[in-house]
Parts: sequence; C-alpha cells; structure tokens
Amino acid sequence: MITTKAFWLATSERAVRTFAQTLLAALGLDTADLLTLPWAHSLTLAAIAAVLSVVTSLATASTGKPGPGITETAAASGAEGLDQRTPDLPQP
Repeated sequence: MITTKAFWLATSERAVRTFAQTLLAALGLDTADLLTLPWAHSLTLAAIAAVLSVVTSLATASTGKPGPGITETAAASGAEGLDQRTPDLPQP
C-alpha cells in the first residue's frame, strides 16, 4: 500500500498542508502577542509537524481503508473517487 504513487501523493499533500497550517498558526500567535517565536523556531515547529504527519501516514497505512490515513482513501488522480453528482434541487 505504501508503495503506490497515490499514497505518496496524498501523504506529501498532507505534509505540505500541515507545514503551512502550523507555520501560519505560529506566526499568527506571534502577531497577536500570544506566543513569541523567531522565524527560525516557527519554521522548525512547522517542519516537525510535517514530519509527524508523514510518520502518522506511514503508521496508519495498513489500517482501515487504503490510503495514508485511517478514514481516507488515496485516489489515483485528484478527481477520482469524488462524488461528482450534482444535488437534486427542488423545482420552483
């Protein structure tokens, strides 16, 4: 399961997303004077969060449905696996 391209694409997307979210949170807390962190520490914190995201993906790879997490499935491409039906709208 961890040898598939879809798994590693989903894992890397999650790691990048986690890095960005953690960096923005650290910088936001610094801006609001709730936490004072230099840029280097904020980047280190974000990098550690991204590494932990990859470790979590690897640790949960053989549990639940196929994919990098327990509850999600890695699709071969970005659009596969998504429900592309439009909802039924009430007629006037």
